[in-house]
Amino acid sequence: MNRNQLLIWIVVLPLAVTVGWWGRTLFSNPDGAVDMPAMARADGLCPNGAAALYWKAPMDPNYVRDEPGLSPMGMELVPHCPRGGGGADAVEGQVLIDSPTVQNIGVRTMKVERRDLARSVRAVGRVAYDERRVVHVHTKVQGWVEKLLIDFVGQKVERGEPLLEIYSPELVATQEELLLAARYREDTEASPFDDVRGGGESLLETTKRRLALWDIPERDIERLIETGEVQRTLTLYAPAEGVVTRLGVRSGMEVQPNLNLYTIADLSRVWVLANVYEYELPWLEVGQTSSVELGYLPGGPMEGQLTYIAPFLDPNTRTAEVRLELDNSAGLLKPEMFGNMVIEAAPRPNVLAIPTEAVIRSGRRTIAVVSLGEGRFEPRDVELGLDSGDGWHEVRSGLADGDEIVVSSQFLIDSESNLREAMKKLLAAGQAASPPSADASGHSMPSTPSTDGR
Repeated sequence: MNRNQLLIWIVVLPLAVTVGWWGRTLFSNPDGAVDMPAMARADGLCPNGAAALYWKAPMDPNYVRDEPGLSPMGMELVPHCPRGGGGADAVEGQVLIDSPTVQNIGVRTMKVERRDLARSVRAVGRVAYDERRVVHVHTKVQGWVEKLLIDFVGQKVERGEPLLEIYSPELVATQEELLLAARYREDTEASPFDDVRGGGESLLETTKRRLALWDIPERDIERLIETGEVQRTLTLYAPAEGVVTRLGVRSGMEVQPNLNLYTIADLSRVWVLANVYEYELPWLEVGQTSSVELGYLPGGPMEGQLTYIAPFLDPNTRTAEVRLELDNSAGLLKPEMFGNMVIEAAPRPNVLAIPTEAVIRSGRRTIAVVSLGEGRFEPRDVELGLDSGDGWHEVRSGLADGDEIVVSSQFLIDSESNLREAMKKLLAAGQAASPPSADASGHSMPSTPSTDGR
């Protein structure tokens, strides 16, 4: 034996001995991986002393049995052990997880507590006219515009300021009737007969009333009687102070009683309208303090009161319109401006609340996972109330004050709970099937169809 062969034996021999010992230890002990919670001991119990939950085929996870045996491929069924401690599995509806696993998946818990919930509802507001301060100007006689005194949109007018002059043949004829009635009254005042005197007075009052119904001011009627001069035109006056927002007439036009000549809006007070989503409506009440911030105007937010909440939703946007009234005596706000509306909702005091991160929504159920201690967890159906918008939900049922809930990794725990439920259904289905036959060694064998199709 030369020197090179001696070196090879020195290196290979110890390595071969080590590999052989490791392989003998591993393969001679089928339960060698006793430290893994998924394996059972030779007596069918798990390392922690608990019984295996079920047995499944190593190559077909859907093949599940409640006792050891062989799979359809002739392989030993693999036991599945509970991961909890204490020698027993969790009761029905609970999940049992050992402490190392709880730490590894990062489970965090906190107690359900009572707190005051509040919410600030935010929306985009639009400045609009106060509809109660908008007036329309019409004439009650047919005629033609002789002179247009207020002649452009946006012009400010005062209450009682003349707007235009209208020539109306009907109005001229009625003025002449008034003068005739006035002269007839004077001629019959000295009559010894009461009905004659009363007839002259009645005719005068009737003609004056007709002019008054045409919006002829009382002062103009009295001046006509005193001077005896028929006015060729009728002057229309502004019924309110404001700004002309619509002008529907021009000089020389023929006008009819149904024609809107002017629209005048008082902008000393304005509305701010906003659309609020339906889930935010329970927080809103008429009378709440609100503010509007317009970044392009100095002075900071402008405060007012919420005066209206629509009793219906817009079918297209699924929102409800709310209204805020603001003083605009300084004239800073102009209709169709946009701003950020903030409505401070009234707080809900001392309500049972949990953080939003503790809630699991499956579409059909709303679940919170409760920690019962010693690695036991229980998913519970809860009924939630108002959402504060800052990470907290009101709890109406399902939890009690002081319950310990999971706020991190609860999805993993809920998945484990669903897995347990699915496995129970599989075991129930397996038990309802035909019982498997036994082989010579006593292992249960699943019944399989014969190759000839019988």
